Amino acid sequence: MKELTCPGLPASWLNGWLAAVGATFLNPALRLRWTTDGTPSAVLCSREGDPVSLLADSWPSRAQLEDMPIKRTWPDLEAMPRNVPVDAFRQRAQTLRGEALAWTLSSTVTDLHVDDKGNVAHAPFDPPVPRGLVLHDRLLRIHFEPSVERIRQTLRDIGERIESNGLGFDIARMGSAADSASKWVDPVVETLAFFGLAMLPVRGRGTDARSGRRERPSTIQRGWVREKGRRTRPWFAWPAWSEPLDYPAIDALLDVWSAKDKATWTPVGIQASWRSVSYEAKSTSDTTRGYGSERL
Repeated sequence: MKELTCPGLPASWLNGWLAAVGATFLNPALRLRWTTDGTPSAVLCSREGDPVSLLADSWPSRAQLEDMPIKRTWPDLEAMPRNVPVDAFRQRAQTLRGEALAWTLSSTVTDLHVDDKGNVAHAPFDPPVPRGLVLHDRLLRIHFEPSVERIRQTLRDIGERIESNGLGFDIARMGSAADSASKWVDPVVETLAFFGLAMLPVRGRGTDARSGRRERPSTIQRGWVREKGRRTRPWFAWPAWSEPLDYPAIDALLDVWSAKDKATWTPVGIQASWRSVSYEAKSTSDTTRGYGSERL
């Protein structure tokens, strides 16, 4: 099996972890494990050739991205702007359920919580951004034509960043308070991280605020932990494992491990895990979103 260690995708970096998982989704021939040193890095493995070449061969084209179920407009269907009416979501789900990228709906929004204005709830990994850009808009803004060398440089941690807000939740896109307000992302990581979301559907308890009752949002995305009896923000937890796993095996691993029960770690080869730490707004008008990490 050919292996490529990827220092550009450390497990402690949420977007790096999502990107590594997204690579296994884009090309089923790829497997993923993590190094066992102090700061684990992704290791992409394959029996079918160079992992980077395989990834470049399966890189999504512009046409594929433009034709996603979550795009704003779809022929003969109601538009899906940032605030998605429940009827618009229902139309998309019914019409496009059999599409290969139908997961882009279930991993970004859900009609299992509807607010008092009749709009569906968004996943934590689909945060609001300026000018009402939807996640699909953000993805298209960072798309580039596939290049083996550019992908390899990113995985080696010498990739090129561009001035962009990216998907809108990577804490590393922001500088310090003393820096310029510009945000910078690596489009390779952002694109791979988007496809990592395929593993993380969003759900709810079936609550509808239009009933007149005061309903607390019940939205929860796979991997997110909501502490019972605490007035704290939910947090996302993710693990690093030692065995090379393909996409279905990673899916199964996430079902059997628990961030709060270390007895579930060793049997499936998990050596470390992290939790998300949300960006603290500077003021009530600060709409910035971002997730850092804290080792568990």
